[in-house]
Amino acid sequence: MISSFRKFAKTKFAGLLVFIMIIPFVFWGMGSMFSSGNKNNIAKINDNNISTQEFIDHIRQSNIPEKTIRDNLDKNIIEELLSNLISTSLLDMEIKDFNILITENTLSKKIKSNKNFLNENGKFERIKYEKFLLENNQSAPGFELRLRGRELQKNLFDYIGAGTTTPKFLAKKLFIKENRKLKFELINLESFYKKKSQISNLDIKRFISENEKKLKIDYINFDYLVINPINLIGTDEFNQTFFDKIDEIEIDISNNLDLNKIASKFNLKPIKVSNLRYSQNIKDIEKKIYEARNIKFDIIEDENNYILYKINNIEKKLPNIKDNELKSEIIELIIKKNKFEYNKILFDKINQKSFNDDDFKKMGQNKTELIVLNSIKDNNKFEINSVELLYSLPTKSYTLINDDKNNIYLAKVIEFEDVIIDQNDDKFKEYIIKQNSISKNNILKTYDLFLNEKYNVVLNQKTIERVKNFFQ
Repeated sequence: MISSFRKFAKTKFAGLLVFIMIIPFVFWGMGSMFSSGNKNNIAKINDNNISTQEFIDHIRQSNIPEKTIRDNLDKNIIEELLSNLISTSLLDMEIKDFNILITENTLSKKIKSNKNFLNENGKFERIKYEKFLLENNQSAPGFELRLRGRELQKNLFDYIGAGTTTPKFLAKKLFIKENRKLKFELINLESFYKKKSQISNLDIKRFISENEKKLKIDYINFDYLVINPINLIGTDEFNQTFFDKIDEIEIDISNNLDLNKIASKFNLKPIKVSNLRYSQNIKDIEKKIYEARNIKFDIIEDENNYILYKINNIEKKLPNIKDNELKSEIIELIIKKNKFEYNKILFDKINQKSFNDDDFKKMGQNKTELIVLNSIKDNNKFEINSVELLYSLPTKSYTLINDDKNNIYLAKVIEFEDVIIDQNDDKFKEYIIKQNSISKNNILKTYDLFLNEKYNVVLNQKTIERVKNFFQ
């Protein structure tokens, strides 16, 4: 029922942030179990066991509140945390396998070059470093251990991608792909859709008849009381006397005492509402009661008031077209349905290649607009997915696209114009770096597949369930 007024404070939901710094790995062998002698192990990577204690320590180090974990058990938070630990352990094994090391001197230089610890002259200040540790509730050994781990992983990925050199023709190809101009014609389809003025009462009645089940809405009859300290105890304070009376009302509700009797008992005047349907124009209190209508008798909050309500009747009815607001809503539904059907027919014709240039010219009489896009990232007018779709099509092809206001257009691709760049241009050097990054990512994806083959990960499902039960 009601409790928030009595708490005098609001609790914030603790945000969940699980940051995995590495390539995500799937759980091979999900559902497999160890023998009964390995109940203290929660997972196994090849011949290396991950103990339940290691996993519990990992959960504690994540600093995620226990309540947050408990509230998210059904969202697989335990599996995500375990995945993080397995991924980290797996990479530690790779780092050891490649004999990648970080010296104390390198680690010290990394800390002393961190801009957070530098003074105005760019020099390292021990006080700034210690202040950072205090503010973030970290110890120097703990911070340096995590920093070492991140640097080792970075060095591992640098090692895997080492030697990647981008041929200039690939950088040039990437530049052309992202910067080529596109010229196309388009027709705004808005003028082809049915207008409000064209929709008759017969159309409305037919639409209602065809969609009876979907269009029926709840009309409710109910009584309610507005309760606050002024009308309940004669003061504007939310004191203990007020809450004692609220408790008394809640007991009356649980005993199913009639609302009118409660009103009489506390000298309150009930408000009666009949035949109410949801509308943007109804009072906020009535909206809240309507939204809570599945609970027939209850007390709810509304700003600085309590609202005691009793639903007397709920009846499903078809919209009454004499109600101008409802009639307007039905007309909007008919317009949307007409747009959808028109677009679908046109889209099907394009896909079936039964739409040709003559059809386009016929539709485009005095309605065609010529547009030029400067690159595949040019989304000044059209939604980026529409832009990328246009760039993926051959010349003289057709499609439907939408702009940033969700207007629908029929588009015809006319031509592409490649932009040439000097290989000594600084922008071209940026594309060499960009292509190099793409190449490295492709290598890392291949490396991910290699790890899938190299390591066999098995989970102890029974132990996972025991860990979950611990948090329940």
